[in-house]
Amino acid sequence: MIFILMLITFTITLVCTILFIKNAEKIGMVDIPNERSMHKTPIPRGAGVCFVTALLLVSFTAVVFDLNRLQEYYYVYVAIAIVFVAGLLDDYAGLPPKKKFFFIITAALLLCVKGIYIKSLGHYIGYEIDLPLLIAVPFTVFAITGFTNALNLTDGLDGLAGTISMVMLGAFFWIGYSNRDELMIMLSAVTMAGVAAFLIFNWHPARVFMGDSGSLTLGFIVAVLAIRAMEFIEPMAVLFIVVLPVLDTFIVMVRRKQRGLSIFSADKTHMHHILYKRYEDIPYTVILLVYIQIAFTIIGVQLRHSDNFMSLILFGILFFIMLNLFDQRIKRRKKEKRKRRG
Repeated sequence: MIFILMLITFTITLVCTILFIKNAEKIGMVDIPNERSMHKTPIPRGAGVCFVTALLLVSFTAVVFDLNRLQEYYYVYVAIAIVFVAGLLDDYAGLPPKKKFFFIITAALLLCVKGIYIKSLGHYIGYEIDLPLLIAVPFTVFAITGFTNALNLTDGLDGLAGTISMVMLGAFFWIGYSNRDELMIMLSAVTMAGVAAFLIFNWHPARVFMGDSGSLTLGFIVAVLAIRAMEFIEPMAVLFIVVLPVLDTFIVMVRRKQRGLSIFSADKTHMHHILYKRYEDIPYTVILLVYIQIAFTIIGVQLRHSDNFMSLILFGILFFIMLNLFDQRIKRRKKEKRKRRG
């Protein structure tokens, strides 16, 4: 049954995206390049509406008919729909950041009310760190909101956000399948199917962009799956699986703080910006980042039942190495610019 639902999602997304590309100019959904853009010509944007609509349509149908006992998880799809509306409004009319946060926080709180929240930080040297409800709920809301926006910010190169999401979704599908969790299986499977169809048009040279309707919703879905996965594997293992957007956001925040800028200001210090300026090749940059994501995901899967203390040490070492590698690239580029000016 799950493969039939995936095929339906893939087909709907494929047809919808083709129609979107043909009519984007008529409905004013075209992205005009600016100084921060990586593309040089106008490209249809906001096509995330295609794969999100497809996966929601298929998922709600499964809920209505209680396929695979999914009816008890209807609230998850309602929460996803709330975030989707925020992205849609931003794509079509422009939505202030505070209002976007309001939608995402509302969706996250709905999950918490229904029991999907981070209940524990895992086992450390034989002891489990359980979170009291008063800490668990705000921590979960912060984690979901932060990751949703972090993945949104990786959507800066053709195919990047979609491809790294496919890696994470694949890992969560396997975890769900291994533990017979119907929600994880269904949600990760139909999302993968929709994103796979979308990537046909989004890979370089992109013919369409997903926009916030796609990237925000995708980030939220991955965050939901990550929290659900903590029911079956250690939290540090989950952190390895979702590492790239987290690492990217942390690097950007550190760099902006060092320069005395607001951590919310816009610039070109994301990992994909740094690598693209080094190699000047979009597919190569995307593939390199995807390999990094795959490597961390494999480590996460291997450590899924390991004590979090050792995983935390390993994560810290790898995180520090990655942070310094990218920090050195930025410093080197600044030196080269100064030499050219001199």
